[in-house]
Amino acid sequence: MNYRVVFNTLGKVFLIEAILLLFPMAVGFCYQENSFLNYLIPIAILLAVGVPLFLIKAKDKAIYAKEGFVIVSLAWILMSAFGALPFVFSGVLPNYVDAFFETVSGFTTTGSSVISDLDKLYDSNKSILLWRSLTHFIGGMGVLVFVLAVTPGYNSGAMHVLRTESPGPTVGKLVSKLSFTARILYGIYAVMTALLVVLLLVGGMPLFDSVVHAFSTAGTGGFGVKGDSLASYSSYLQIVIAVFMLLFAINFNVYYLILIKNVKKAFSSEELRAYLIIIFASTLAIAINILDSVASFGEALKHAFFQVTSISSTTGFASIDFQAWPDFSKSILVILMIIGASAGSTGGGLKVSRLVILIKSVFADIKRMLHPKSVVSVKFEHEPLNKDVERNVRSFFIVYVFIIGVCTLLLCLLEPLALYQGSSAFLSHFTATLTCISNVGPGLDLIGPMFNFAWYSPISKVILSIVMLIGRLEIFPIILLFTPRTWKKR
Repeated sequence: MNYRVVFNTLGKVFLIEAILLLFPMAVGFCYQENSFLNYLIPIAILLAVGVPLFLIKAKDKAIYAKEGFVIVSLAWILMSAFGALPFVFSGVLPNYVDAFFETVSGFTTTGSSVISDLDKLYDSNKSILLWRSLTHFIGGMGVLVFVLAVTPGYNSGAMHVLRTESPGPTVGKLVSKLSFTARILYGIYAVMTALLVVLLLVGGMPLFDSVVHAFSTAGTGGFGVKGDSLASYSSYLQIVIAVFMLLFAINFNVYYLILIKNVKKAFSSEELRAYLIIIFASTLAIAINILDSVASFGEALKHAFFQVTSISSTTGFASIDFQAWPDFSKSILVILMIIGASAGSTGGGLKVSRLVILIKSVFADIKRMLHPKSVVSVKFEHEPLNKDVERNVRSFFIVYVFIIGVCTLLLCLLEPLALYQGSSAFLSHFTATLTCISNVGPGLDLIGPMFNFAWYSPISKVILSIVMLIGRLEIFPIILLFTPRTWKKR
């Protein structure tokens, strides 16, 4: 283990987080909130920890797989630990466990919340609302990808960091230099976010609301400024955000290919086609199913499209209380929670690419059973799939299902009673686990779109926080962090 390069990178992460806290501090100053110390103290702590670590210089700057796993895992955990401090110092969430849950939910772009009265907070503490959405924006593309984009000095070994933090079964560089790849990704990300802000302003949304919702949409997180999410905003604003939720859930390699005018290759993406088919089929099925509960088919189509893009992109905004929808529609939303967005996007979940590979692998196995002597290969994106990738996808799915099962059982053991008459403890705990590991936000029943996670006990919130981190970092980095062999010197 190259401890020096690990410490130096973590130092950079803490210094960047200290800089990021200046933005909500400035917002608090502009709105005369008297919140200066709420951010100054965490900034001072981050500097006190980050500067000494940053000054540790490594003779060997190579980042191997082991260092990549450790750096990414520790960075996300510690950024969340320090990022929780403004919630505590402001008194918004004086209980540190609640503050940690909220911050992990922010950085992992889950959007599950323990804050009950957002409308009151909007009037009294806009700076903390900005900090929540800013964690989405940074976490969406990746904390370490941001570090790679803004700081020099990383060699090709840093590809292990990019692979560890980026969602999907395979990750590659867009250009030869890794830092340029990170800058291209963040450049596309920033331009799309800025365009969304402009379109929201055109629709009459206030500037502060536009920035908060743009950050949350870009990171596919779902933190907003109102208790009813987006239900009270106009149809224009809901449609704009729905379209951008879809756009941010698409693999960013598609946008890069369009930029370099390789449009044919961009739109021949197998994953893109599969994702769009899922969106179209789910939207149409739900619209027909909820037709009796809304004024017109157009209204049904709008709400169906919004919720399908919101859940499939793992953003988690709501335009309506879909808890009241028929079981068929809610079942579709649960399936979409599992599938999630595209690899290489800011969304979570199993990923469409893994789903396609799993389905193709099953059919390949059936062909091998029928014709034992035949050579059957699995193709993805028009090329034969590496056997290691196919094996990793299967392993990921098995562990993914196992974690959902174990966490659901733990929550049922720790929280055996439902709080409201007619509610289901199992359904709440199952979808709470599912929405956290897929980084979606809302679930069903007691953690539906008009509820939150405040009623969970502290130990359950810690478990769900870990599940959110496991989901965002795609399981294995967190597991390897606690493996003794990871920490041995070469």
